[in-house]
Amino acid sequence: QVQLVESGGGLVQPGGSLRLYCSASGRTFSSYAMGWFRQAPGKEREFVAAVTWSGDRTYYADSVKGRFTISRDNAKNTVYLQMNSLKPEDTAVYYCAADPRPAGVIARLPRSEIRSWGQGTRVTVSS
Repeated sequence: QVQLVESGGGLVQPGGSLRLYCSASGRTFSSYAMGWFRQAPGKEREFVAAVTWSGDRTYYADSVKGRFTISRDNAKNTVYLQMNSLKPEDTAVYYCAADPRPAGVIARLPRSEIRSWGQGTRVTVSS
């Protein structure tokens, strides 16, 4: 199992950019698909993006496609989420997730079945 720690959140103006980081511990990191989810106040946790264990394929929610980019560096045990053209509706706590199943199924998994979660990092988009 991997332990996950997110960082990089903060306050940004609409149209701005942020880069989130997810640092993982554990020697099996490179065998896990990785994902980012977010949860706004009063809403359910929703899928944002996922990347395969090798980094060769990525998946995105329609709401962030073309604006967000997920990537990973297995040598550094780190997953990134580059967020551009941010909107107020992107305001949420962002969570990193790890699971040994294929990245393409992470979006459909019940949240309780995802193997590992980070503690979250808050992103606020406001002028």
